[in-house]
Amino acid sequence: MASIHLQNIVKRYGGFVGVQNMSLDIADEEFLVLLGPSGCGKTTTMRMIAGLEEPTEGQIVIGGEVVNDIDARDRDVAMVFQGYALYPNMSIYENIRFPLRMRGIPASEHDARIRKAAEMVELGSFLDRKPGALSGGQRQRAALARAVVRQPQVFLMDEPLSNLDAKLRQSMRVQIKHMQRQLKVTTVYVTHDQIEAMTLADRIVIMNKGAIQQVGTPDEIYSDPANTFVAGFIGSPPMNLIQGTARDGRFTAPGISVPCPRFVHGQVTLGVRPEDCHVGGDNLQGQVYGVEPTGDVTYLTVLGGTNKIEVKAARDYRSDIDVAIGIAFDPAHLYFFDESGQRIRGAA
Repeated sequence: MASIHLQNIVKRYGGFVGVQNMSLDIADEEFLVLLGPSGCGKTTTMRMIAGLEEPTEGQIVIGGEVVNDIDARDRDVAMVFQGYALYPNMSIYENIRFPLRMRGIPASEHDARIRKAAEMVELGSFLDRKPGALSGGQRQRAALARAVVRQPQVFLMDEPLSNLDAKLRQSMRVQIKHMQRQLKVTTVYVTHDQIEAMTLADRIVIMNKGAIQQVGTPDEIYSDPANTFVAGFIGSPPMNLIQGTARDGRFTAPGISVPCPRFVHGQVTLGVRPEDCHVGGDNLQGQVYGVEPTGDVTYLTVLGGTNKIEVKAARDYRSDIDVAIGIAFDPAHLYFFDESGQRIRGAA
């Protein structure tokens, strides 16, 4: 298998910069997720690793070898796309077999490798069928098997689950993570879905406007966001971000007042996650704006001044709309960000 090193990668399209001076080390056997909104540069980064696009500047190193001038077909990477890209006139067996034939693998090895790959994704009894006879989830598993059968040194997966419904996405996440752990193949996975990123990744790279915003484990990204973009992108619902003023150890905004460190001052943004907001208290005085029971938790939206604050309340919490309510914020889990959106971490 192989590590991947991106060294000062830049990708320009005329005057537009798609990826900005990106440097990143991906360890051997690591499952790394590139996460961000559409247009942030994550798919462009993956395509440069694959050799489908050339970097304008910088080096791409796979397994200790600079691959900038090596064709995509010779980089020993396997890609799984959002579209299944299966040949409709071929059986699933022949679809999985195709990369073996293209790479000149001896025919005597084909059957054993195909059946092993198919069993890994629970398609052993569907090999004689054509793609049109399979469900979306089965077709995606066939695409995974076609990547697995090559035994590459790197897997690249570009939003492979986005065409599936929520239940299938959940089961496929478990299958992909289990398969990657079995095969121990370095994997780079692109998604805009933060749930996928949190559940799959060893580390997450959050990108925006072509630049890395933060790199860390899911726990680090969630518990220690570097800026307001990361804080507002991760979490379901995401972190509440409230603009206000800090002075003399107190943060205030319309309807909101909480203690803050004395080194936090001026125009700042307070961040607090919905699970760190509790019904009953005086940090926020407002009105109930919305109540959404989901079974295991009730999501409560509270209007404080001009801010709508999301609160995770008890599963049996119920309230009428426009009722006055007080909310307490957990003082151990408050985040403060400066006017540029960067986290305030120490005495200024």
